[in-house]
Amino acid sequence: MAKVAFIGLGVMGFPMAGHLKTKGGHDVTVYNRTAEKAAAWAEKFSGKSAPTPAEAAAGADFVFVCVGNDEDLRSVTSGENGALHGMKPGSVLIDNTTASAEVARELYAAAKEKGVDFIDAPVSGGQAGAENGALTVMCGGDEAVFERARPVIDAYARMVGLMGPAGSGQLTKMVNQICIAGLVQGLAEALHFGKRAGLDIEKVVDVISKGAAGSWQMENRHKTMNAGKYDFGFAVDWMRKDLGIVLTEARRNGAKLPVTAVVDQFYGDVQAMGGNRWDTSSLLARLEK
Repeated sequence: MAKVAFIGLGVMGFPMAGHLKTKGGHDVTVYNRTAEKAAAWAEKFSGKSAPTPAEAAAGADFVFVCVGNDEDLRSVTSGENGALHGMKPGSVLIDNTTASAEVARELYAAAKEKGVDFIDAPVSGGQAGAENGALTVMCGGDEAVFERARPVIDAYARMVGLMGPAGSGQLTKMVNQICIAGLVQGLAEALHFGKRAGLDIEKVVDVISKGAAGSWQMENRHKTMNAGKYDFGFAVDWMRKDLGIVLTEARRNGAKLPVTAVVDQFYGDVQAMGGNRWDTSSLLARLEK
């Protein structure tokens, strides 16, 4: 059992922290900007809450963070009362936020200055994956630190991998989002075409999903997409944030991402339709409006 802190109890962080307590058996203290949510977590999981990130992190062996973006991350780690101010030498800061590779490298260096280790560890699998403890975790950092942290991360993961030095986890998450953007747009267009052609979508998907066209998105989202229901996972607002990170990194490294750039604009159209909180499969709604 380790002493653990978890900072950020959104739709992902709340259940992830819960798995660290129940499945991992760790001593968990949480912090959330909205104190009521931290109190609710502590009551549900018989854990503890703290009034600041630094106090939550005090004495912890591992400190997890899962917040919104780069600036949120800087605020709760190196800002006033941030976790790094409370962490003990030799402890590990593990960031599950989907953020830039730049901020990951920045926090790696800031942590080292305080004698603390750092791993960027963004996740994939959405709210369902977090609730089921079945997330894919893409890590960047030092191998020895990763090996120490991996058994703790396992509490909420089905796959954990070290992708390279600091920032590599975030870069891998960018690859993941590039793949998803193209897949969902392709699926949306296919369903739209099939419906316009008068085909029975269920029969079509039953056949093509067993072949080269098959994907997780097809298996798990085609029914809800066909029904025009878009309340099943990762929100459009979050996807646009992630694709913004991807496109910024692409401008830096020279990668050409024409499909990703177009799909990002399509998600902007969905936002303009009022679909900010719809899930990413709502690209079909744009085609059918």
